[in-house]
Amino acid sequence: MKLRTSAFVVLAALLAGSAWAHHNMSALFDFNDRVTLTGTLTKMDWRNPHIYVFVDAKREEGVEAWSVEGPPPNFFRTRDIDKEDVANAIGKQITAEVSRARDGSRAGLLRTLTLPDGTVVSACPQNC
Repeated sequence: MKLRTSAFVVLAALLAGSAWAHHNMSALFDFNDRVTLTGTLTKMDWRNPHIYVFVDAKREEGVEAWSVEGPPPNFFRTRDIDKEDVANAIGKQITAEVSRARDGSRAGLLRTLTLPDGTVVSACPQNC
């Protein structure tokens, strides 16, 4: 019985830690404030729980460096997009529609991503 109780406590602690580490997207991003970024993909971070792509976007004010958070890698794999597809776009022009960060920074939550070959990946409804 002690073993079962101990196992339950450990499992509950792990799940609570995972829930704490994950954040509420609507608290960080304004789903009604959409921005379309067109520019050069400068780098990517392809790991769980969310990928990030970094874009030097051409804006009226000049070039702005943006950080865009997307769904996890498995989301892309189920849509036949893998790490190499995105990595091959580094240094090339992409378009990303994002929901802007509530803090006004140059960060956004990915809604759609258009790769240089024209492939469009929709992150909705997961990120919308």
